Amino acid sequence: MGIDRTVTTVIDADKCIGCGLCVRVCPSRTISIRGDKAVVTGDRSLSCGHCVAVCPVDAITVHAIDPGSSSFATFVADSRWLPHGEFNTAELVRLMASRRSCRNFKDKPVERALLEDLVKIGITAPSGTNSQVWTFTILPHRESVTALGDQVAQFFKRRNGLAENYWLRNALRLFGKGEIALYYREYHQSVSEALAEWEQGGKDRLFHGATAAIVVGSGPGGSTAKEDALLATQNILLAAHSMGLGTCLIGFAVIPLLRDIRMKRSLGIPDREKVHAVIAMGYPDETYLTVAGRKEYVRRYCKESLNEKRR
Repeated sequence: MGIDRTVTTVIDADKCIGCGLCVRVCPSRTISIRGDKAVVTGDRSLSCGHCVAVCPVDAITVHAIDPGSSSFATFVADSRWLPHGEFNTAELVRLMASRRSCRNFKDKPVERALLEDLVKIGITAPSGTNSQVWTFTILPHRESVTALGDQVAQFFKRRNGLAENYWLRNALRLFGKGEIALYYREYHQSVSEALAEWEQGGKDRLFHGATAAIVVGSGPGGSTAKEDALLATQNILLAAHSMGLGTCLIGFAVIPLLRDIRMKRSLGIPDREKVHAVIAMGYPDETYLTVAGRKEYVRRYCKESLNEKRR
């Protein structure tokens, strides 16, 4: 199934002043200047809204854009475009560095309005060819998070059983399928301990007591669907911190949702969708005094241009 590129752009000829700004920013050549007015001439559109955002006289509407996607319940958004270089970089970096994985949550529910606003903030992320095929499944209360946790626990209980089979994991490794052997070496012991704590004492080492979660996925047809979903995820993580919420990415919940279609269906996620991230969230029960650094990273510069190499 391809991406819908139907043109829904409408230009009010009475308002249009023929400045041509919309033509200049349109990535699909959907609009042209004919005479002294902008008109829709193309048969494809990204529905990106560049033309709407640049028009000085509010003459353009793109009907594919949902006005409700930029209307929030918990705060009033400023719709004015923020010019390049006019945001405080130091404060932006402080927000990014202050967001940490939270593993201690208060027993306090997250308001649904906050969860819905977080999804809307997520979709302000860029997406390849503006496909926007991301999907968001909200687990709005502790009970739904616990139910998912039970399913994840059963998945890893079965996986632990396979990994404990010495002959099976080594036979698979001989045939180039060393995943089970790697799992046994790196995760079997800690998963066994977590399962025991969950089953015997109800200690939640998966979602850490989070009272809500958002599963971020994608539908078919996107050119960079996984990357788009993860960019939206980062938006949610940062916005949640600014709203007073703690978050933690739960990779151990993503794997079962990719492998066991029954788990996806239990959340109402269609078979055609893929899951890319599971965000646990709630009100944090932890406080830090300073931001932390990062490990040394790889960085390099190209010394020569490709043209120079060919000489």
